[in-house]
Amino acid sequence: MVINKELLQLRKKISDQRPDFKRQESWRYDRLAPNWRRPRGKDNKMRLQVSGVPRLVKIGYRGPKVARGLHPSGYNDILVFNVKDLSRVDKATDAIRIARTVGRRKRIEIVSEAKKMQIKVLNPGKIEDEESQEQTRDSEAEGKEG
Repeated sequence: MVINKELLQLRKKISDQRPDFKRQESWRYDRLAPNWRRPRGKDNKMRLQVSGVPRLVKIGYRGPKVARGLHPSGYNDILVFNVKDLSRVDKATDAIRIARTVGRRKRIEIVSEAKKMQIKVLNPGKIEDEESQEQTRDSEAEGKEG
């Protein structure tokens, strides 16, 4: 389910019009990576913005303010470290991302609590798979006993 579809489409439209900013002469020398570096030379044509030379990165190419920071699903991305952090989440517009430093036990607690609160989890990991496997194992064990 994608929310904020209009904002995502607007962001994509502006992003498609934005030029690919490349490091000067990266196409000429293999030792230069194409990732952006600001030209700083005194007589640098790119820095002087001479026509026919690749464009400089400028603030005007930035995406729309309302769409900045949105996850590709359209939700606002909120970083969560523990179960208490779930209280500051609006389930209609926000989705949670569990911090990478959170361990397995606390991650399981956060995911189960988020399910109860009907909050979307962007990176649940293998926990959902393990929970479903545990449920099938439990049901099989009950079937064998009965």
